[in-house]
Amino acid sequence: MKNEIYELPAQLEFLPKIENEDKWGKFGNYFLAGMGGSHLQGGILNSVLPEFPLLTHKDYGLPPLTGKDSAIIAASYSGNTEEVLDVFKKALSRKVPLIAISRGGKLLEIAKEERVPYIKLPNKDIQPRFGTGYSFKALLKALGLERELDEEVKEAINSLKEKRDDLMSMGKERSSFLEEKIPVIYASSKNKIIATFFKVNFNETTKIPAFFNVVPELNHNEMNGYDLIPETRKIIEGVGFVLIFDKNDHPQNIRRMEVLESMLKERGLKTISFDMSETNPIEKVFSSIILSGSLSFHMAGSYGTDPEGVPMVEEFKKKIK
Repeated sequence: MKNEIYELPAQLEFLPKIENEDKWGKFGNYFLAGMGGSHLQGGILNSVLPEFPLLTHKDYGLPPLTGKDSAIIAASYSGNTEEVLDVFKKALSRKVPLIAISRGGKLLEIAKEERVPYIKLPNKDIQPRFGTGYSFKALLKALGLERELDEEVKEAINSLKEKRDDLMSMGKERSSFLEEKIPVIYASSKNKIIATFFKVNFNETTKIPAFFNVVPELNHNEMNGYDLIPETRKIIEGVGFVLIFDKNDHPQNIRRMEVLESMLKERGLKTISFDMSETNPIEKVFSSIILSGSLSFHMAGSYGTDPEGVPMVEEFKKKIK
């Protein structure tokens, strides 16, 4: 897995191709249907181009807002995700414009049989969260945005290859800081996807609980749960805070993060911070994937957990069949 994290920038060099492209086009609204690591590319796109009409659907059935000028992008890295297959089949039966993104499985089987447009991802045996470079490039192709963001992608690749050693080292150096703590990650709304990657990697790689929230909303409710009193101190001291700072955030959100950090420290709570202020939004997100990947990988080593598999997810899938 360590090598997969390190080689992530090379995934952004992937050149996807749309099969049955004559049945695909441009639409007014897009819904990305995906679960787990197979929808994270949607959050990256929302961060890079927040004005683009893409919403993520993480459930069975069609999105409730599917309209006449809407299209479905069904994404499943394995091609066998139950919820995504359900969305795909319902969209197919109702003749909703549809494209599939996967490395194989039932999703591509049906797409080929029904001559539905699809993009085949490289057949790499990796966890979906570490195939996000492939998935992101495929999403750009499906949305017709690959040329619009071509320069930003190339710039990100070059920069990430230069800085990945430092990012990997930083993750290793700070991995002991959160030992025996439940990570709670805080970032701005704009950087929600970065907080998401930290959480997902703590969950899937380190195999520990982790949660996230964003400012300014958390300043109106959640942070009140950490106002230490003797009766709750033992519970709250089990949390370690990961704060994501960004100099490009709204000035008041920067101020909110600074004040929040100082208040948590005043209460004797454990905090660790990372500066993710890259101006290239693609570089910023993928830097966070490498950093959080390294951090969670080395924490898994300290706990003696297997960073590769997701055994509880696999057990759950078997039990709900």
